[in-house]
Amino acid sequence: MRDPASMSDQAAYDVETLLLRLKELVETGRSMPMSASVMVNREEVLELLEEAMATMPQELRHARWLLKERDEFLAQARREADDIIEAGRVRAERMVERSEVVREARRVAQTVMDDAEAAARQLRHEAEDYVDQKLASFEVVLERTMQAVEKGRERLQVVVNAEPAEGEDDEELEEFDPAFFDQDDS
Repeated sequence: MRDPASMSDQAAYDVETLLLRLKELVETGRSMPMSASVMVNREEVLELLEEAMATMPQELRHARWLLKERDEFLAQARREADDIIEAGRVRAERMVERSEVVREARRVAQTVMDDAEAAARQLRHEAEDYVDQKLASFEVVLERTMQAVEKGRERLQVVVNAEPAEGEDDEELEEFDPAFFDQDDS
């Protein structure tokens, strides 16, 4: 079984790699004449975006796994605490005449229970911090992706709305389907 933390790191790396490839594709795209826009292969861009979107749910599964582990740890700690308390009761019943032993057993049981609850609280906080950190990094990646997509769409709109200059070869612009660039109509 693969370690969820390494799976998470790998998924984040994969998403980042895919987004960097997408950025490089836009940066190295062939420039449109008399425009700041570039031509990119739609299938290549869509494939990279789909791969990035498919990789992200691994992070969410990892977060759910951490929460499940926390719940199992809490349940186990409660069971152990209950077992210790029950053992203390049995021991106390056997040694009723020795009240000091009974008090000590209760004190130890309470200490163990307090320690287990403190450990469970700490684990819960660590899991929540980890999940929050991962979600924050997702938010940053998604914001960057959305900004890149918006800029790309704006650039594409400029190409569609631009009229060819005098003497410019209209054939180069005619090879594009304007419906491709106007995604809002579909």
